[in-house]
Amino acid sequence: MGLHNAVQRLGRAGSLDRVATPLAGAVTRVVRPGALKDALTGKALGHPLHPMLTDLPIGALTSATVLDLFGGARAAGAADALVAVGVAAVAPTALAGATDWSDTYGADQRIGVVHALANTTAAALYVVSLAARLRGRRTMGKLFALGGLSSMTVGGYLGGHLSYSRGIGVNNTFFHVQPDEWTSVLADADLAEGTPTTATVKGTPLLLYRASGTTYAVDSRCTHAGGPLEEGDIDRTACTVRCPWHGSVFRLADGSIVRGPASSPEPAYDVRTDNGGIEVRYRR
Repeated sequence: MGLHNAVQRLGRAGSLDRVATPLAGAVTRVVRPGALKDALTGKALGHPLHPMLTDLPIGALTSATVLDLFGGARAAGAADALVAVGVAAVAPTALAGATDWSDTYGADQRIGVVHALANTTAAALYVVSLAARLRGRRTMGKLFALGGLSSMTVGGYLGGHLSYSRGIGVNNTFFHVQPDEWTSVLADADLAEGTPTTATVKGTPLLLYRASGTTYAVDSRCTHAGGPLEEGDIDRTACTVRCPWHGSVFRLADGSIVRGPASSPEPAYDVRTDNGGIEVRYRR
């Protein structure tokens, strides 16, 4: 657990806020809610875009180093081409990652800024490596590539910690129990027209809302970061709810995403009234 504990301590290093906070603010000002942010966060994919993009630079740059070490003179051209491809793939990968990172806080944001620093260092070393290769200085190019690979490994470890230990980018409703059978959740008289109301079904929190006589039910935790949708703004005309934390907008009718940064739709429920009570059933 030595590495894990070291990263945990990194997350408690408040001094990193002097870099992380203004940098996250700058990213937020550049990538504002809208089509660009939706694309970078993976709205159309159903999951975050950044992890998928990382395969491009990591795969190309790691392969280049393997050819440098074991490919011999005949593989020199292929190794150089892979370094060029990897360097070119850094910008979109970094932009998608920065967009996701700008919506984090505290320890996650601190670890994320070191993750970004490690990967930026790796990219810079590979750029120098490529320049050296183009000048015919292959030994220097290989040495800088090894340095880049080392820094990229550090960045990859921190990225894995954020995803798999801290849960960044994970659908926050994935582990919620969603009943397939009609289940009573609330008395019909307790749901007023136009008033967001919460209830639970098998331990899963729900947001219920009635507009023009139609009752809607969705999971009340935002899939993006777990924000409380019952505290968000509801557009009665469009029948949408806006997460109060990061501004994701979902349709109450089916949980689909109107605007990110959420990339996973909200679990939605069929609703009926029976014997004066409201019953819900997960809609597949």
